Amino acid sequence: MLNLDPATLISRIFVLFTALTVHEFAHAWTANYFGDDTPRLNGRLTLNPLAHLDPIGSLMLIVAGFGWAKPVPVNPYALHRRSDSALMWVSLAGPLSNLLLAIVAAIPFRVGLVSLYNIYSSTPHFLPSLAELLFNFIIVNLGLMLFNLIPLAPLDGEKVISYFLPDNWQITFERIRPYGPMILMLLMVTDVFGWIINPPLSFLLNILLG
Repeated sequence: MLNLDPATLISRIFVLFTALTVHEFAHAWTANYFGDDTPRLNGRLTLNPLAHLDPIGSLMLIVAGFGWAKPVPVNPYALHRRSDSALMWVSLAGPLSNLLLAIVAAIPFRVGLVSLYNIYSSTPHFLPSLAELLFNFIIVNLGLMLFNLIPLAPLDGEKVISYFLPDNWQITFERIRPYGPMILMLLMVTDVFGWIINPPLSFLLNILLG
């Protein structure tokens, strides 16, 4: 059931302009570091949210708490600098940036500046409390990280796991790749998606917040 009260909407808009933007910027910066200037030439090497946000993905995050941004264009053949694992690191950079944002947002809870008991209030309010804002920020960032690490095309996890698979598995993985979006859509419209995301999400929340 969607919660569309003003405080939740404001929290989600804040997440929209930070988590998704930083995620895509991390891809662009890492690709540029490894020698591919495609993101820079396409105007993606920036923290300007307007360069990264997808209209439908942004709307979905605001109304449903889950969304996406425009993928950063990367030329794998230009990733020649410093490492043969460059494409893996470019793909991993986005999820890692969301983990880092979640860790930073958890610090006020861990040092006692804000309390988990102040997250939800029974009193109607327009603006979210700092605790509510940070808590929603942590959950969405962890959710984005875990979702993008699912090893199905076109998600980041597909390129990450491909790097670590032995050669005799690569052919099988190549055959599955074209069906990745279809499998992903099926997971998202069934309870299987929750079974995949919720356990590690709860585990990470317990680690970050105690």
